[in-house]
Amino acid sequence: MMEKNKFNAVSKITRRKDGMAKVTGKETYSSDVRLPHMLYARVLRSPYPHARIKSIDTSEAEKMGVVCITYKDTPDFKYNERQVSIPEKTYRDRNVLSEKAHHVGEGFAAVAAKTEALAEKAVRSIKVDYEVLPGVFDPYEAMKPGAPKVYDEILLGENVLPIENNIACKRQVSEGDVEKGFAEADFIFEHEFKTGRVYHAQMETKSVVCRPEPDGGITVWPTTQSIHNTRQLLGAIFDIPLNKVNVHRVAIGGAFGSSIQMNTCIPISVALALKAQKPVKLSLTREEDMYDHCKYPSIIHLKYGLKKDGTITAGEMKTVVDIGGHNIQAYPLLGCMSGWFVSLYRMPHLNFEGTAVYTNKAPGCAMQGYGNPQVSFAVESMIDMIAEKMGMDAIQLRLKNYVGLGETFWGQGPTVRSIIRSCGVEEMLLKGKDMIEWDERIKPEMKTGRYRRGVGVARGFHTSGTGAPTPGEVIDYSTAMVKVNEDGSVDVSTALMCHGGGTLEAIAKIAAEELGVPIDKVGISPSDTRNTGYDVCTHATRGIYCGGASVQRAAKKAKERLLEFASRLIDVNPEALKIYPEEGTGQGIIYLPGTLQKNISVGEVAKMAQLKGWGTAIGVISHRQVNCPPCFVTNFIEVEVDTWTGEIKTTRAVAAVDCGTPVNPDLAAGQLEGGLCRGIGLALLEDTEYDTESGELTCGGTFVDYKFYTPVDMPPVEHVRTFFATTYEPTGPFGAKGVGEAANNATAAAVANAIYNAVGIRFAEAPMTPEVVLAALQKQAGVEK
Repeated sequence: MMEKNKFNAVSKITRRKDGMAKVTGKETYSSDVRLPHMLYARVLRSPYPHARIKSIDTSEAEKMGVVCITYKDTPDFKYNERQVSIPEKTYRDRNVLSEKAHHVGEGFAAVAAKTEALAEKAVRSIKVDYEVLPGVFDPYEAMKPGAPKVYDEILLGENVLPIENNIACKRQVSEGDVEKGFAEADFIFEHEFKTGRVYHAQMETKSVVCRPEPDGGITVWPTTQSIHNTRQLLGAIFDIPLNKVNVHRVAIGGAFGSSIQMNTCIPISVALALKAQKPVKLSLTREEDMYDHCKYPSIIHLKYGLKKDGTITAGEMKTVVDIGGHNIQAYPLLGCMSGWFVSLYRMPHLNFEGTAVYTNKAPGCAMQGYGNPQVSFAVESMIDMIAEKMGMDAIQLRLKNYVGLGETFWGQGPTVRSIIRSCGVEEMLLKGKDMIEWDERIKPEMKTGRYRRGVGVARGFHTSGTGAPTPGEVIDYSTAMVKVNEDGSVDVSTALMCHGGGTLEAIAKIAAEELGVPIDKVGISPSDTRNTGYDVCTHATRGIYCGGASVQRAAKKAKERLLEFASRLIDVNPEALKIYPEEGTGQGIIYLPGTLQKNISVGEVAKMAQLKGWGTAIGVISHRQVNCPPCFVTNFIEVEVDTWTGEIKTTRAVAAVDCGTPVNPDLAAGQLEGGLCRGIGLALLEDTEYDTESGELTCGGTFVDYKFYTPVDMPPVEHVRTFFATTYEPTGPFGAKGVGEAANNATAAAVANAIYNAVGIRFAEAPMTPEVVLAALQKQAGVEK
């Protein structure tokens, strides 16, 4: 194991390479891209949750001199916007523009004009004759015989798949004999939990610019988490060879999973640009964005069997997920939910049953954990309930049953499994317990007064990528190129995306550490799909573990070449040479340990190699990790409940993560704090509710009435404490695992458990709004009277 203090770049706090551009407003996002003769687009969207377009008249719009397209002008090609699963497991129900609306806000016509104002005026002039169809908004109602059919059929891979009872897909996973496991138990516990349809609320709404090229190709600047998947999908939809489709990596203003898929605005912009033969920009309003995607809601029924000593003998989870109007790969979601359930606590016998259901709401998609916060909310709440009923300490029950070192972890469902080789669960639970003063907690029945405080705990994890010893249903590999320049600086080229959390900063540190050069000598090259190899996507908390591993291997290849050149110049076997960063000269120094005479700078070697015609020290690799180690998290949260109003404040928090070596320690701590903020919002505030008559969001699709947790609502800075478990992941770059999504997976359950400790009421449905809490408190008071 390499000690942290032996690193020169990794684990050091440095100025972000993109920091100055971002804080001065000079960073370029998709909405900032401006091209000569560019047109601006607007989309005509359905005001109904379920309707068929009988006729559409664009003549008035065309009189204004704008370019118009309808569903009749776009390719008749069914696709799924999320391209991280193998084709035979990909459900396809989407068209560029649709002749049938499956939710309010679905697009079926679009215009492009010289100004956005003219485009808006033109799109409003389009006349549409709708056949309004009955909508369905509840997944259980949707599955009843005779319910309105959202779809008759879709495609699964290349095969037609009839849709029955609005069931988009189902998944069942079992191991052992669950009934036998329950029969062996001394106690059986069951409960149902629900989570809401949370909106991603990323800072940047979706945007795209597309420029048609003279050779029939296209160049695209999109909001996306995967430039290569966007390229491949656009090529397939519009039948353009991939060598003529170039997608640029553009800075992204947050995504939280909402841009894993190719966003709906992208192919609309492409269709308009190809017809207009001019560049076209399309940016979504906040309202359009809120109708475009949300977190998958969940209804989860849990059943556990336990021995008297607290050992779990069996577990069963049954879940129904309302996926809304499109299937953005709910099948792998259900697989992941089974994995999250199985990998939290040991169960010799288990059963999972998942059902994804179409309704006429905005489509659900991945958001910060891909089903993990939903599962963890249910399981971690249930563990607390079980501990109380069995008279056990909740932390001891967790320590007795958690899946840990040497055991099998399901990183992305049943087909993606690996062995846990690093684990800080025990350290985080025990250290966090002391930091929050767990043993000083008072039982809820002993508390009085208007304001009552309680402390709760929950733990969780997330996968670091989707790698496994054998390929599963999920595509996962990254390509990187590392090149040493003739002055000793380094270029790193990768299609990996950064969502704002510092992924590319970490990549630069990994390259600098491997090559032995100062971090300020490493640059991240601008990337597009023509100058980079394939990278699946920045999702599944894979950026550092998978993307970083690829960069480390490419840097190692470049270093081998560099040392070979150096060996010729100073007459030393290349295997004996080392490199260290010398801050004074700003160079990496190649040297022979034990002597001062045999040394030369990286810049000198690279330049001499050029002059002598030896070549460039460069490394290129495509690499798939064969593990997906869990990054474990633990949250301790203290809340204060106002028993007169039902309002809940968080007053203290301890957030811990086992991320192996923290490559960006300050940014990783920031991830933990951000995860707390989003997780508390999931617990207390956030949901998108629908008017079941109109199919519209009751919040109007704006931040005025969509409430979410902000830094202002968080506990004071001095009362939020974070720490890293002291672990080292042997399969990760310099011992690193992920952090990202893991940071918010356990938070909602910790809040719910803290509320119980404060007032003695269990809440099994999130969000736990003041209205809900107050009603429960009033009911409790009535019962006690």
